[in-house]
Amino acid sequence: MDPVGAVVIFIISWWLSFFIVLPIGVRGQYEDGDIPEGTEEGAPTEPMIKKKILWATGGAVILTAIAHFIVVPWIAQ
Repeated sequence: MDPVGAVVIFIISWWLSFFIVLPIGVRGQYEDGDIPEGTEEGAPTEPMIKKKILWATGGAVILTAIAHFIVVPWIAQ
């Protein structure tokens, strides 16, 4: 797999992983009962974005490695 292909697969895998982990552990403001004026009651109180970015990066690395080991033997033939 060439480097450009690996980067493209990594970016697609990262976004896929990010959207998968995005809703995990989110609590809405209505669940805590503390809704600041002017905000949506379904907005998260603590979105944990940094943690989710790290999880998405780890997932993307794993998915890219899997794609690499699937694609490389086909190229060698």
